[in-house]
Parts: sequence; structure tokens; C-alpha cells
Amino acid sequence: MRYLYTLALHLYALSVEIASFFNRKARMTRIGQWYTNGILRKKIDRNAKYIWVHAASLGEFEQGRPMMETLRRRCPQYKILLTFFSPSGYEVRKNYEGADVICYLPFDTPFKVRKFLNLANPHIAVFIKYEFWLNYLTELKKRGVKTYIISAVFRPNQLFFKWYGAWYRKALLCYERLFVQDEDSRKLLAGYGIENVEICGDTRFDRVLEIQHNARLLPETEVFAKGDKLILIAGSSWPEDEKFIIPYFNAHPEVKLVIAPHEIHREHLLYIQSLLNRPSIRLSESGEDLLRANDCLIIDSFGLLSSIYRYGDVAYIGGGFGGGIHNTLEAAVYGIPVIFGPKYHKFKEAENLIACGGGFSVDSEAAFTACMNNFIADPVSRRIAGAAAGDFVDKNAGATEKILSFWPRTTSG
Repeated sequence: MRYLYTLALHLYALSVEIASFFNRKARMTRIGQWYTNGILRKKIDRNAKYIWVHAASLGEFEQGRPMMETLRRRCPQYKILLTFFSPSGYEVRKNYEGADVICYLPFDTPFKVRKFLNLANPHIAVFIKYEFWLNYLTELKKRGVKTYIISAVFRPNQLFFKWYGAWYRKALLCYERLFVQDEDSRKLLAGYGIENVEICGDTRFDRVLEIQHNARLLPETEVFAKGDKLILIAGSSWPEDEKFIIPYFNAHPEVKLVIAPHEIHREHLLYIQSLLNRPSIRLSESGEDLLRANDCLIIDSFGLLSSIYRYGDVAYIGGGFGGGIHNTLEAAVYGIPVIFGPKYHKFKEAENLIACGGGFSVDSEAAFTACMNNFIADPVSRRIAGAAAGDFVDKNAGATEKILSFWPRTTSG
């Protein structure tokens, strides 16, 4: 089965190669991986010990960031190699100062795996949440490199636990220790004889609290948000979200909207503006008088959303009508209720937000309308829901320290 897995990886790599002629993201992946070996030859210090941290994309990077930055302070004897698989992670964080070397991770085929590890020569490897590359893990184990996964979540429907998944479950035996988010994950793994597991929670809670503490002051958003109208922040929105958020906003003059779409290319921004019937302005063209005169602020730049939530009364998190919701914790940390679409079941924090009364899933325009109408009509219930969301984040912080409490032992030798 491992040979079939490797064959599938070769076919996937070939498909990316072909797609790169037509697709920008595929092209960036191919070119980025092509440069990896050169980056490693140039930047890896052969006399240093490296902790290799792999994040599939930007979300996993943010999840692992508290651990990387704490390690950098406490273990200066190590350097950090950071790899990404997705351009959405690498292109945003390729100049991140918390790592010594940053590059794309080559595909998980045996030759590329050996080449990468020969050049990188990591002393320790850390994978974040959902990274189970069988050939990398097997080769790391073979070389005696202590390997860990942090903030992991395991569910019975994953391939490891299918009747035909025993061959892939071998990947889990390659980890020195698995740091999981919850008891359900620990029990599931224990049922298959995997006992080197620690329940430490999710490092994203630590990250969003850090972001909140260091949140940027955004004068334009602050000017826009002043007044007695309810401020709805629509973060990481997609067209599937916008087609009912914006009509609701159009019909409710008591609401002001700040919308930060997931994609800010020209066509998407024009699509949003075509739906609006009330005065709107883009952040890039705003001035104080214009901000006061408009009811919708369109965020047309990256990197601001996590600070923008501080100005909201209610947050809507996009993606729940597509591939899955985006980061709910970035909004919840500010003590405001969080609304999202129906595709949230792979996100434990969203399930827990609903359970504690701080999160609300909507599966239709009618459900969104009912939820928003309730928040407008009953400000007390809105504030109670917001407080529940904020308390949820506070109570679940501390995963980074729990993980690093094992660090003196895991880095010995």
C-alpha cells in the first residue's frame, strides 16, 4: 500500500506540474518547491541544530507560532526551519523573523524526502495539526529524528481508523509524542495501541490572546464604527456568504457593515459593490469625512482582520458554505458573538463555541436573518453570548506551556 501511496503522490505532483500552466497557485507551488533545495544549500548552517516546523498553510502557521516564538526565547541553542506546503502560507510569511530559514516543503516522494532531509538535517521535527506525510515520517524515524505533532485532532472517520487504513496508521507510530487537543482523540488513539499521547489543547487560543493583546489601533475603522448602530464584521467572506449578508445589511439601516473578503482581487471587490444598495467605501480610499458618510467599509488589504474584530458587536466568519469556516477564535477573543455557516463540524472550537452559547451556526439566509434580528432586538442576549465567547477563549488558553513542559525531555541528547 505504501507503494500505491507513493505512486499517488507522483501523480499528484504531475497534476500540479500540468496545472501550473493555467493556475497561479499551482504555478507558485511548483516554482516554490523548485527553489527549496537552493534555499537550504545557501541558508542552512551545517554547524547548527535545527528544529524543523512544518505548517501546511497560514492557519497552521498561526497555530504553531506561539510555540516557535517561545522556543526561540527559551532555547536559543536551536535554529528554526519553517516550511509551508501552500502558497497562501509561504507568500504571506516568507519574511517571518521568527524563523531562520523558510521554504516550501517538497512533495512526499522518497527521492525528494531524502534530498530535503539531507540538506535540512533537522535535529527535531514538529508538524502542526493535520500533517501526516508517510514518507517524511518514516524517513525521520529511520534517521532517529524525534518528531512531534501539536494541536492534533483525531476522528473515527479518518483513514487511519478505517478497516483498510492499517498501513497508513503506521505514520502515527513515527511520532515521539502526539500532543492532541482533547480526550476523544486520546481515547481513539489508545484504542489502536497508540499511548504516547498528551492532551494539551489548541495553541490557537494562545495565539489569538496574543493577537488581542497586541492588536493594532486602526483609526479609520474606529471612526467608521462610532455611533449607535450595530457593527457587523464579516470576516473572510466568500460570495456564498455575501449573497445573504449584504441583502440583510441593505434592508437594515440600524446596522453598519465592515466586510473583509477572503479574496480581495478586483473582480471580487466589484462583485461586493454591485450587491450594495447603501453607501460604501473601500479602506484604501477612505478619509475621515467619507468614513462618517458611509455605511459599509470594505477592507481591501490583508493583515488587518484580527485587529478589526475589536470594533464589532457581532462577527460573521466566512467559509461555512464552502470548504469550511475560517478562524472563529480571532473574533471570539474580543467577547462578541460569532456566526458561521453549516460546515463547521471539523472545527472543534466552533462546536464548543456553540455549546457554550457564544457561537451560532446558520444554514440559510432565513436562519442568518433570524439570528441577526434577535441580536438587534435583544442587546442583553447579544452581550451574554459575546461574554460566553470571550470566556471560552480565556479558559482554553495555555496549550503552548503544556506542550513545552515536555520540552526539556524531548530535546535532551
